[in-house]
Amino acid sequence: MKNLLFVFLFLAFGLVAVSPAQAQCNSDGFTDTCLGSLKDGFTFLKSFKIDGQGGAKQKVEYSYVFSKDTKYYINVCGQNGVDGIIVTMYDSNRKLVATNHANGKFYPGITYPCNATGIYYITFTFKDSENYCGGSVLGFSR
Repeated sequence: MKNLLFVFLFLAFGLVAVSPAQAQCNSDGFTDTCLGSLKDGFTFLKSFKIDGQGGAKQKVEYSYVFSKDTKYYINVCGQNGVDGIIVTMYDSNRKLVATNHANGKFYPGITYPCNATGIYYITFTFKDSENYCGGSVLGFSR
């Protein structure tokens, strides 16, 4: 009986300790918002969760295979719009090919006409912001 009580208390306190940390970033909600703002003519491919864990993570990275002669659009949605969330795309050689942050401005997304099939890396970083939570959607057009 004591063991059962111990297990119950352990689980109850363990769940309470974990729940607030998980509730801090609802990236699914931001992803839904991004899906609704996908540019006309683009078809949904994939969504990305952006969780900087309140500033503990400075970079969130994903990879995706892009196809030649296809145009891609990646948009970003966060608590303060896109301010503070930088999306940067690199080719398979880690060469910068596109970003949503230029001339001190944050743009809602980037359009990239792909000229070589391969793995591309999509990174999300955070600049001078408390906006460490967001979502993103990748779409394509031919």
